[in-house]
Amino acid sequence: MNYCPSCGASLALQIPSDDTRLRHVCSQCKEIHYRNPRNVVGTIPIWENQVLLCRRAIEPRHGYWTLPAGFLEIGESTEHGAIRETFEEAGAEVEIQSLYSLLNVAHVEQVHLFYLAQMRTPDFAAGSESLEVALFTEDTIPWNELAFPTVKQTLQWYFADARAGLLDQLTVRTRDILPGERII
Repeated sequence: MNYCPSCGASLALQIPSDDTRLRHVCSQCKEIHYRNPRNVVGTIPIWENQVLLCRRAIEPRHGYWTLPAGFLEIGESTEHGAIRETFEEAGAEVEIQSLYSLLNVAHVEQVHLFYLAQMRTPDFAAGSESLEVALFTEDTIPWNELAFPTVKQTLQWYFADARAGLLDQLTVRTRDILPGERII
């Protein structure tokens, strides 16, 4: 960030007097501009014993499979963002059940939140960001073709919990994804 969005003056990196971190501070109006992590919200859409995945039509990771998810919009709750992303990418209408996983991806300034979601019907269709959309059982998941470590971790947790009969009594699963963490 080089210029103040409020007045257009140049910004300087400095530690404000009541802070402990370097911040972008306007040289003219003195406004402090914070950079905060972006929230990625999505669902684990379930139909019977299958999970709905999307093959990405966009970068990064074009052609790889993912859970339907995307950036939270201003004015949106995390649940509503997850529902919206699921409809936009997979054409599926879902009912949110509970927050399932929260993964910190600090090295790319993101937090990923995935909700368990029941598909209202078995109807779905690829949106503009998806090449195709399909339902998978645990045995048919294309594990070596998953787009992101957060998706792989969430699916591993989900299927382990489903096998153990724990899906209705869980707390939120969480962990940090480290820089360079491999997907495969």
